[in-house]
Amino acid sequence: MVEGDYVLVVDQGTTGTRAALVTSDGSIMSYAYREHTQIYPKPAWVEHNPLEIWEKTKLVIKEVIEYAGVNPRRIAAIGVTNQRETTVVWDPRNGQPVYNAIVWQDRRTSQLVDYLKRNYTDMIQERTGLIPDAYFSGTKLWWLLDNVPGLRDKAQKGEVVFGTIDTWVIWNLTKGSKDVLTPERGGAHVTDYSNASRTMMFNIHKLEWDSELLEIEGKIPEGILPLPRPSSDKRIYGYTGPEVSQILSGISVPVCGDAGDQQAALFGQAGFDAGEVKSTYGTGNFILMNIGEKSVKSKTNLLTTIYYSLEEGKAMYALEGSIFITGAAVQWLRDGLKIIEVSDEVEPLASAASDTGGVYFVPAFVGLGAPYWDQYARGLIIGITRGTERKHIARAVLESIAYLTRDVLEAMMTDTGIRIPRIKVDGGAAKDNFLMQFQADITGIEVWRPSVFESTSLGVGYLAGLAVGLWRSIDDVRQNWKLDRVFKPKMNPDTRERLYKGWKAAVQRALGWAKEVPWAYELS
Repeated sequence: MVEGDYVLVVDQGTTGTRAALVTSDGSIMSYAYREHTQIYPKPAWVEHNPLEIWEKTKLVIKEVIEYAGVNPRRIAAIGVTNQRETTVVWDPRNGQPVYNAIVWQDRRTSQLVDYLKRNYTDMIQERTGLIPDAYFSGTKLWWLLDNVPGLRDKAQKGEVVFGTIDTWVIWNLTKGSKDVLTPERGGAHVTDYSNASRTMMFNIHKLEWDSELLEIEGKIPEGILPLPRPSSDKRIYGYTGPEVSQILSGISVPVCGDAGDQQAALFGQAGFDAGEVKSTYGTGNFILMNIGEKSVKSKTNLLTTIYYSLEEGKAMYALEGSIFITGAAVQWLRDGLKIIEVSDEVEPLASAASDTGGVYFVPAFVGLGAPYWDQYARGLIIGITRGTERKHIARAVLESIAYLTRDVLEAMMTDTGIRIPRIKVDGGAAKDNFLMQFQADITGIEVWRPSVFESTSLGVGYLAGLAVGLWRSIDDVRQNWKLDRVFKPKMNPDTRERLYKGWKAAVQRALGWAKEVPWAYELS
């Protein structure tokens, strides 16, 4: 019988780290959050300090327990969810990273990706479900091996290890514990299938690292890669080590749930039937469709990815459209243009405009993701006249989020032949009623918003809880999902298509811009 009635979740995201306590009825009892530093060494380069991330992780774990006033003995399990493709290499003997974490948004490996696209696009898509892009971890690791002095030699000797952020956090959670799946690494050096599927080095059909891909992506030694495991693992990745157990009043808790943030969000939205779709509105926008037990090769430049796994050697699959910059564009309005002081001001400002006055905004700050996959696209604002005001710019920024989402949904319906009945939404911007109504209007599809917004934390909480028996099956999870509000389309179909045609024209002007004017950008 499971001991404890809470799951502790670590949700390590692009801008900060959240800890949450998930209850057995599928609610969030308490959470704590801390931002970490964004590091921009060069244009289009983005880094994080892994040690800062770990320090903030320990801090939010301590704070969430204090805020809730819960005895740590009531924590049945720990789950980890994360920004997926961000890459860390460290020395497992002392826990010291060899370099900053290279963030998923980073574009420094664009030239390596060009080489892969010219020579191996079909092979990579067939085996990994991915389209070659600097977004994924493989070329980031390749760059580190080639550019950090002495690192390749250390990797060949097995003196360093690689991981995405989930692996880094789980290793630190279990560091020093004797009860882990990989005791020789000083902690649990593991990842789950969903995170492994985002590296561009993992065969999503065989559920194992692909030796040929490792060779062509910079001769990466397989020995530095983490052990791939199910997202909900009854074998347990490991138990918390002394550093974390001290925060938990001396007890040791099993770490047994792991999923990439977007997969965790679909799981938290109870997206268990083929055709179910969720859209998460965060730093970027990520739309996933459950496609079941068999993978589908996209014909429209979407990604095929592993959704989740409850059993070793088996997985569920999803189609994904990854949009790099959405909520980050609102931050740009605040921090870059300074036309708002706080992010919450954008909704009333945008709502003050009856339309954009013909203005379109394409947020291609780091290229465009699905379904365009143009790493040389750059952002633009077009349609400006003397009558353009800041409210029109704000509205155009919010509308761009909905337009990009429609681009992906159209591609999903083309690939699967399924007419999407509803979009389940989550993430910070899902609280924006203006944006959610425009999303329904521009797609002609109902938008369903749940009562619990933190679907990512909830999803990985369920995965960890299933591993220890806190929930018996996904049917228990399904019954916990609760609806807050439905946004129904109100826009005239002719208006919808006219506005969308204007959006597609604006995107065409943004595509390939940095390649046309390479002197304007330092891409290498």
